[in-house]
Amino acid sequence: MRAVVTRVRSASVAIDGEEKGRIGKGFLVLLGIRQDDTEAEARKIADRIAGLRVFSDEQGKMNRNLRQAGLSEILLISQFTLFADCRQRRPGFTLAARPETAIPLYEKVISLLREQGFSVQTGEFGADMLVASENDGPVTILLDTDEL
Repeated sequence: MRAVVTRVRSASVAIDGEEKGRIGKGFLVLLGIRQDDTEAEARKIADRIAGLRVFSDEQGKMNRNLRQAGLSEILLISQFTLFADCRQRRPGFTLAARPETAIPLYEKVISLLREQGFSVQTGEFGADMLVASENDGPVTILLDTDEL
């Protein structure tokens, strides 16, 4: 599983011109699920997102996670293109999980984050979405369960 986690001042997602989710200060997370991912990877990535210390402490150092910074908002967007094979000019997506595997794992990550007390907004799996964000910092972190 891969996640691109961006610290944002605000973020939103719209489908067909209708807003589906909006957050204030927190994380915009683009989540990619690989064909061989399991619930174990979902747990790893959710725990790492929840614990990622990229908010400033009293000394201005990135030393606080969402909760420690007094925040709870996450906009989580499915993003199969995170597993694009770009060795050719036209990307291939054979490493990305098929919907029958990806949807339950995507929903598991959402559930795990909500169980930890986060307010998780989402788009719609597989939809053509317009995602907007006001990046804060900018701070953008790439997480890969193969490296956690």
